[in-house]
Amino acid sequence: MSLSTVFPVRPLVETGLEVRAENLCRSYGRGRDAVHALRGVDISFAPGTFTAVMGPSGSGKSTLLQCVAGMDRQTTGRVHWGPTEITAMPERRLAQLRRAEAGFIFQSYNLMPAMTVEQNVALPARLAGERVDWAAVAECLAEVGLADRRKERPGRLSGGQQQRVAVARALFARPRVLFADEPTGALDRSTGREVLWLLRGGVETEGRTCVMVTHDPVAASFADRVVLLADGVLVDDLVRPSAGLIAEKLSGLAC
Repeated sequence: MSLSTVFPVRPLVETGLEVRAENLCRSYGRGRDAVHALRGVDISFAPGTFTAVMGPSGSGKSTLLQCVAGMDRQTTGRVHWGPTEITAMPERRLAQLRRAEAGFIFQSYNLMPAMTVEQNVALPARLAGERVDWAAVAECLAEVGLADRRKERPGRLSGGQQQRVAVARALFARPRVLFADEPTGALDRSTGREVLWLLRGGVETEGRTCVMVTHDPVAASFADRVVLLADGVLVDDLVRPSAGLIAEKLSGLAC
């Protein structure tokens, strides 16, 4: 079965957005007590690709994602989204850029319990003061298999269904780049694979750029590329590796 069969072909996003970091450093604290989460990382994520970021606990993988996604400020270095440098961009302008160009998925679903499923999906547009296209909301929910649950509250859904709502919310604005931090970490393997196919499908059918932090070699094997960090430094860059090779590389870093 082809991806075009699994995922209805909708209008393409303009193109995936290139995201790149130059000499990225992030430190917390000062002097001898400073913790150096990132140490001069140079990395780029090409348009229309799916990259998994991995490493041992404390390696800097989530910090890297937060910095390149504009959710945290680097100590030194530069981050570009396409031709736009976001390094010193004022917070309000950066927030506008995030809403316009990016989608975000986290391990914790971050749904509003008092709102219905469809209201949660539409929330970013409402916060931006935009008119909600409810037909597009329904289409996103149909894509993630939840068309019949749109009037439900999140508390009546399983964990996997709540994560699919979070995916629909991230995809509603047709983002050019999608950042995902452990999106399958709280899910069983079967449901996790469903979410990963949704991420993979956005890359294949819409040309979206996807950057995902994960600790799971099987999840990472859905990506085109796997980058490995250790002690805040990029130590390996693998192209379409198997889950077995990823697990072997991670085991070597943990030794």
